[in-house]
Amino acid sequence: MARAKDPAVRTLLVERAAHMLRTREPVTLRSLVAGTSVSTMAVYTHFGGMDGLWQALRQEGFTRLAAGFAGVTATGDPVRDLTALVVAYLANALDHPDLYRVMFDADFDLEDLKAADATLEHLVQAALRGRTAGRFRADVVPLDLATQSWSIGHGLASLVATGPLPRQALDHGLPLLTGLFVGAGDQPARCRTSVEQGWKLPPPRRRDQ
Repeated sequence: MARAKDPAVRTLLVERAAHMLRTREPVTLRSLVAGTSVSTMAVYTHFGGMDGLWQALRQEGFTRLAAGFAGVTATGDPVRDLTALVVAYLANALDHPDLYRVMFDADFDLEDLKAADATLEHLVQAALRGRTAGRFRADVVPLDLATQSWSIGHGLASLVATGPLPRQALDHGLPLLTGLFVGAGDQPARCRTSVEQGWKLPPPRRRDQ
């Protein structure tokens, strides 16, 4: 009889594996469950084995990112919305730094590549709405602008969430995005207002959360 899957156990194993990778601890069946209340069989129950765990590990980062993007409500200001999506990207990296590192590790496959690609589509649609609304030039390619916006978020996240810079460095995102969007055709004053409205970084999480 197959064992029932427990979402809490799955989350525990995924987050523990991600942390062990970041701290360069060897990840084996035994080391993964050491000190927990679950057995090595849980890895087979939830992932079918270690190969499945590696896939789920990377996928989980994109799953949580997609949830963060889904929480950004579209408004009548697409530039504000595109900024808010970058902020959601940063928040996901700051909240889940271990998983964030694994998301872009090509050594691990993804369970669902299309689902991962769909996260970028949130930014593409916001950029498209900006072009349709006349905020960006007609020759602006939404995918290109979305990728450039993502790149700004990724650079800041890599330097702060898992890198050497303090959290205050995230504030550089505001002028970086403003410059990007003005370069894409938005009016400077209007753009600054929109970016400032979308640039609402969440407060730092407590260590015990």
